[in-house]
Amino acid sequence: MNKKILVSGSIIGLLAVILGAFAAHGLEKSISPDAIETFQTGVRYQMYHAIVLLFVGSTTILSSKTKKRIYYTLVLGVLFFSGSIYGLATNTLTGFDFTTIGFVTPIGGLFFIISWILMMLDFLKFKAE
Repeated sequence: MNKKILVSGSIIGLLAVILGAFAAHGLEKSISPDAIETFQTGVRYQMYHAIVLLFVGSTTILSSKTKKRIYYTLVLGVLFFSGSIYGLATNTLTGFDFTTIGFVTPIGGLFFIISWILMMLDFLKFKAE
């Protein structure tokens, strides 16, 4: 599972860098500055949680069960939160109205919160040597 978490964290981080560069250089003439900032919010949260996945996959402090739960909640959080923000920010460029699925953004945020709570609870169980 650690390898899966580490590879996923690396891919999510790589995509955050690509999407951030795309927002800064490819979207600047297509969407408003406010929409660019919104898009970059999605990129930031994606990168933060890619780094968390790299930590989770490399630490021995967290239990395997907790790592698995954190992995799934973080990946879902990135997909729902950042993914919906990307859609909402670029809404004017597509034929699909992303505002109809805007309700998934806070669900993604809830997945992020759950993953942090899971991590905290496992840390509280940890007995230092």
